[in-house]
Amino acid sequence: MTDVFPELDAFLDQAFASQERRLSSGDLQRRAVAADLSATAMTRIDALPEGEYAQDEAAEALRELQI
Repeated sequence: MTDVFPELDAFLDQAFASQERRLSSGDLQRRAVAADLSATAMTRIDALPEGEYAQDEAAEALRELQI
C-alpha cells in the first residue's frame, strides 16, 4: 500500500487555505471530489466521522482511521 498521507496533507493544506473556520466532514468530502483525490485518499475522507474539524484535527482523525 502506498503512503497516502502526503497526498492527504497536501489536500488539507489546500482545503484549509485562508479558512478561519472549521470544515465539516461533508465539506471535506466535496472538496476531495473536486480535487480528484486518489481512491485510497477518498476512502479515508469518506470514513471521517460526521462533525467539524480544524486542519490539525482532520489530519489526526484521518491518521487514526482503521482502514
